[in-house]
Amino acid sequence: MSAHHHTTLHALYRDHHGWLSHWLRNKLGCTQQAADLAQNTFMRVLQSRQLMQLQEPRAFLTVLAKRELYTFWRRRDLEQAYLDALAQQPQANQPSPEDMLLIREAIAALDQLLNGLPPKVRQAFLLSRLDGLTHVQIADTMAKSVATIERYMKQALLHCYLAAR
Repeated sequence: MSAHHHTTLHALYRDHHGWLSHWLRNKLGCTQQAADLAQNTFMRVLQSRQLMQLQEPRAFLTVLAKRELYTFWRRRDLEQAYLDALAQQPQANQPSPEDMLLIREAIAALDQLLNGLPPKVRQAFLLSRLDGLTHVQIADTMAKSVATIERYMKQALLHCYLAAR
């Protein structure tokens, strides 16, 4: 990282971290989660190639923070849906705390894998695999053709296959 890039990043953090943390706290209602997502947002800034051309830093940070929020909410909802399904199981089928840790790690890995898919492809895949919808039902839900849904599913399955290799 060049000295100029480092200076720009430091100024961006100094000038906007407090504002971003407050904005996220209003969205989440939790100071700790807001702090975590603010840090994740600045990690995305580090990976961005647009840092040197920023004209509207708060707009840029808002876009990145919204992506972090979306990922956070999606992961939380996925985990909660799985935990709800587990709660419906008879006590004899309840996983141990160790199994729960492994399950949470698997959910995080799956979420990371699916995060590499375009949003519509990911949505179609989740509707198929989690909700058990047919391609026709997914097409109706997403207002797409069945052929498009089949293309999305092929893309998602290929992505999963290649990631597993």
